[in-house]
Amino acid sequence: MPPKSRREDLVEAALRLFLRDGFHATGIAAVLEEAEVSKMTLYHHFQSKEELIQAALSLRDQRFRDWLFARMRVLGGTPRAQVFAMFDALGEWFRGEAVIGAGEAELFCGCPFVKAAAEYADIEDPIHKLAADHKRRIIETLGEMCHAAQLPEPERLARRLALLKEGAIADATIAGDATAAAEAKLMAVRLL
Repeated sequence: MPPKSRREDLVEAALRLFLRDGFHATGIAAVLEEAEVSKMTLYHHFQSKEELIQAALSLRDQRFRDWLFARMRVLGGTPRAQVFAMFDALGEWFRGEAVIGAGEAELFCGCPFVKAAAEYADIEDPIHKLAADHKRRIIETLGEMCHAAQLPEPERLARRLALLKEGAIADATIAGDATAAAEAKLMAVRLL
């Protein structure tokens, strides 16, 4: 594997800080220190902090979806069980057991896409759009999995499962309830 570029170092460092501290609260100086690069290097690769945020969210989007759907397949077995294993995977994430991307298990700090959408609330903002696209892609893949499992009304079911997923994430974030995923799974099973 080739060594990481300075751009990749910046995006990785920014993503770690954005996940932990949020987007507005994370200053460029902190990113530079975390990535061990100069301001000149940052602006060689990114024209603005917002452009860096977009790169970090794009990386997180790919990593999170890769992780989530891979875990669902591993934990589920049959196509139907894979759909419901989404909540088992979420439980791992909430408990700090999920290895999303390279490295070690990460501390659960809530959904960065919800945070991004809240901090960049204008629905026309490119960062808000990235967050919305992430959620849309999750629903699309869930719909495909529901269809493969021959579940009724797969697109509608995918939307409902995504709503349960979002509720579990919110509860795990706000109340610190790692069992929220298991409760959401019980409700998902009752949907059918």
